[in-house]
Amino acid sequence: MSANILYGIWIILQVLIGYNLFVPLLFYFIYIIVKRPERSVAGASSTSFDYAIIVTAYEQTDALPAVVDSILKLNYSNYIVYIVADKCDVSNLKFADKRVVVLRPPETLASNTGSHFYAINHFERQHDLLIIIDSDNLVDAECLNELNKYFDKGFSAVQGLRAAKNLDTTYARLDASRDIYYHFYDGEVLFKIGSSATLAGSGMAFKTSLYKECLEHQDISGAGFDKVLQHEIVSRGYRIAFSEHAKVYDEKTSGSDQLVKQRARWINTWFRYFKFGFSLIAKGILKFNWNSFVFGIVLLRPPLFIFLLLSLLFTVADLFINTTAVIIWLAGFACFVIGFILALLHAKPDKSIYQSLWGIPKFIFFQVLSLLKVRKANKLSVATKHTYKQPVNDK
Repeated sequence: MSANILYGIWIILQVLIGYNLFVPLLFYFIYIIVKRPERSVAGASSTSFDYAIIVTAYEQTDALPAVVDSILKLNYSNYIVYIVADKCDVSNLKFADKRVVVLRPPETLASNTGSHFYAINHFERQHDLLIIIDSDNLVDAECLNELNKYFDKGFSAVQGLRAAKNLDTTYARLDASRDIYYHFYDGEVLFKIGSSATLAGSGMAFKTSLYKECLEHQDISGAGFDKVLQHEIVSRGYRIAFSEHAKVYDEKTSGSDQLVKQRARWINTWFRYFKFGFSLIAKGILKFNWNSFVFGIVLLRPPLFIFLLLSLLFTVADLFINTTAVIIWLAGFACFVIGFILALLHAKPDKSIYQSLWGIPKFIFFQVLSLLKVRKANKLSVATKHTYKQPVNDK
C-alpha cells in the first residue's frame, strides 16, 4: 500500500510540473481558433485621457535624461511626468519643460509602491490614468495613443509591450528572447483568449482610481508589487488588456552578475506570490469565471528554467521507472520547443536573437546560481543596476 501511495505522489508531482510544457501550445490553439471582439483594436482613440507618467529611480539617475527626452517626444500632450528620485542626487536633474516634476522623497522609500504613492500624493491635478515607467526605459512616441484605444473600450488596466533596448551581449539577447516568449503567451495570447495579460513591472497603465483601490492599503516590501497588483485586479473581476503596439524599450541585463541578482529577486517573488493562483482558480471554478481560472493557472507556473530542469530530472528518473512517462515527457519538450519557436516567429526579432540561443545552457546555469540567493534576494539590491550606453535607435 505504501508503495502505491508513493507512486501516486510521484505521478502527481510530474503532472504538476509537466502540464507547463503543454499549456502554452494549448492556449496557442485556442488563440488561433477563438475570435474575440478585442482581437483587433483599430482606429484612433476619441478620448484624450489625462495621464500621470510616473518614472521611478532608485540610487541611479544616469538614464533619466534619456527617458524624459523620449517621453517629451510623445505624440500626445495631456500628461505630467513625475520623476520619483528615491535615494538619488537630484542636483543635476534640471528640465525646462514644466510638464516634468522631479520629486525627491526626504526619506528612503526603497519600494516601488512607495514611490508610486509618493507621486500620487504629489499630483498637480487629478489624473484619469497613470502609467508606470522604469528609469531605464524609453517610450515609443505612440505609446499613450495605443493605450487609449483599450481605455476607450472600457478596460481599466493595460499592459504594453516591453521591447529590448539593447542587444549588446549574449545575455541581453537571451533575456530578450525570454521576454518575447512571455509577452506572447502571457500577454497577447492570454488576453485574446479571454483572460488577462500578466503585468511586467513597467509599461503598464491603469485608471488611477483602480490602482489606488488595489494597493493603497497594501504593505509590499521588496520586489513583486506587480504580482500583488495583477491579483487584486483580476480578483475584482477586471481583465488586464495587452497592447502590442504600446511600446516601451527596456534595458536588458548585459552581465552575469546583473542576471543573478535580478533573477534572484524574481524567483523570490514567485515563491512569495504563486499562492495567488490557487484562490483565482477556485474563484474561476465556483463562479464560472474563465478570466480568473486561466490566470490562476498561469500564476502557478514556476519560472521557465525551474520547470524545464525539473522536467529533465523527471525524464531521466522515468528511464528507470516508467518508459511510457518518458515518451510523454519527450512529447512535452517537443510542445514547449514548438511553442517557443512560434513565439519567436510571431515577434520577428533581430537575427542576433536566434544566434544567441546556443547560450541557453549557460543562461540557465546562472539562473540556477540565483536560486542560492533567493532568501536574501531583496537585500541584494532594490533595482537592477545597469551600465548605461548612449541609446541606439532600433528603427
